[in-house]
Amino acid sequence: MSHGDSGNRMAGAWTVLVRGPSPASLLYRAPSLCLGLHTLQSSECTHSAAMKCLLLALGLALMCGIQATNIPQTMQDLDLQEVAGKWHSVAMAASDISLLDSESAPLRVYIEKLRPTPEDNLEIILREGENKGCAEKKIFAEKTESPAEFKINYLDEDTVFALDTDYKNYLFLCMKNAATPGQSLVCQYLARTQMVDEEIMEKFRRALQPLPGRVQIIPDLTRMAERCRI
Repeated sequence: MSHGDSGNRMAGAWTVLVRGPSPASLLYRAPSLCLGLHTLQSSECTHSAAMKCLLLALGLALMCGIQATNIPQTMQDLDLQEVAGKWHSVAMAASDISLLDSESAPLRVYIEKLRPTPEDNLEIILREGENKGCAEKKIFAEKTESPAEFKINYLDEDTVFALDTDYKNYLFLCMKNAATPGQSLVCQYLARTQMVDEEIMEKFRRALQPLPGRVQIIPDLTRMAERCRI
């Protein structure tokens, strides 16, 4: 795996770190804390400690509420016909930046098109660096019980899933190895045009924050001379 000058530039101004531990990382502990609400509301809270118990219970309830609303999951529904068509990779992120930090990095790929099949599977057409040039590849993504999650067999990745989309402007698409999601997670902000929308870019950052690991972002690929970018 080659790092090269692009890897050195990654340490520069256009690398943004979503640093941990963030408040979101604490939210992953919230389910066990939420289980404590019943205990706090039980008779174990003595009369003299009632106020302290009440305040702590309210704090835990607030944390549980934040957890329920702020941690993005795989989309509950995905319209394959609406998501079909041409896309541009305008930003990338990974839990291990060596997966992306040079043009020859293994998962630095540029998605061109999404093509649904009659069986509700998905073909992902992409370009990747190969032998100092570019090669077009096709990934077959097999449908699962979740409409927005698919099984793939691409390098070490076995799952592709949609985090969010409005179909007309952006799609946040991620790949991971289900056995080690915090070590091999890669996400892309895909756009219908090559223009980066700063509001959507901020939405992309927020969507990544609760994900496992310390996710690093290459925020604007459109400003770089990349041989495989369309």
